[in-house]
Amino acid sequence: MLGYREDLPRDQTLDESFVIKELDLAWKGGTANALLGPSGCGKTTILNIISGLLRPTMGEVLFDGKDVSALPARERHIAQVFQFPVVYDTMSVFKNLAFPLRNEGIAQKETQGRVEEVADILDLGHILGLSAGKITQAEKQKVSLGRGLVRKGTVAILLDEPLTVIDPKEKYALRRKLREVQRGLKITMIYVTHDQHEALTFADSVTVMNDGEVIQTGTPEQLHSDPASPFIGYFIGSPGMNLLNCTLNEEKARLDLGEFSLPIGAGIRSGLAGKGERFTLGIRPEFIEVDKEENEGWPRWDVTLVEKTGSYNMLTLQSNGIQIKARAAEDMSPAKGDSIWTNFPESKIKVFRGDKRVF
Repeated sequence: MLGYREDLPRDQTLDESFVIKELDLAWKGGTANALLGPSGCGKTTILNIISGLLRPTMGEVLFDGKDVSALPARERHIAQVFQFPVVYDTMSVFKNLAFPLRNEGIAQKETQGRVEEVADILDLGHILGLSAGKITQAEKQKVSLGRGLVRKGTVAILLDEPLTVIDPKEKYALRRKLREVQRGLKITMIYVTHDQHEALTFADSVTVMNDGEVIQTGTPEQLHSDPASPFIGYFIGSPGMNLLNCTLNEEKARLDLGEFSLPIGAGIRSGLAGKGERFTLGIRPEFIEVDKEENEGWPRWDVTLVEKTGSYNMLTLQSNGIQIKARAAEDMSPAKGDSIWTNFPESKIKVFRGDKRVF
């Protein structure tokens, strides 16, 4: 298990200059994990702390419960794959893969066997004799990964935006290979990215960060269906969750959203009781019910944009200064300027107060 903990005394506060705020993170051995968030939020800093390239100002880095904060990078047995492939262009692919073993004084026969084994896993066997300067960027990233795999004592592999410079046509295949290798070898991987699609399709557990703080950790399904904050709701999903300011009217058992109201049941009323009057309502576009015919109690919207995706239509709707996104079936083809009526199923809405979900 890998962990990084920042524990502050109760009377001490974090200075704004801290890149990483107080956090407590743990990853189980043999799992696929992702750190997801916008550029500059602290993801790479955490990787560098784990690998030993940076030492935390306070707190501990734990490997299987042992504090390794004072250990130099070379003694942590961490492999790191960076945005830009790090290979020795003048060496062959074979020599690149063998380099860590030869540095450790591993016998030639064992080195040969281990390199061939890793090359087979990564589909590099056919280019072992080529100069690393003559292979593709995707192949170079696999060589970078292979240098970590070839060492038997590797504790974890850290991948820092590994697909950034990869040709779009090769990205899917390389991400699939990374996941295949992780599952096959059951090695701990931590994948840093700002791309939610990469994170959600690679990892079993995703940690979402913003401004140096961990906002939520969960499975891709949990982040999508049970966001802990408006940031998660909007950041996860394409498009993200609709977020609408609303006011609780307890007397009439409803949430008021500008020109229309949403009746709420006892469950939501109980969940919001005593938490104030002003909230943010969240609902994902795919959960909004839409109809071209007027329905009693359903608010009317004007269609301002129709985006055809092939399997469904994404509608942009506007009413009295409020704008939302809603998904419509492929055979429902409203045009710009048409009227649409919507319903927000109570079971699909989330309610936030500030940056916390309260229902």
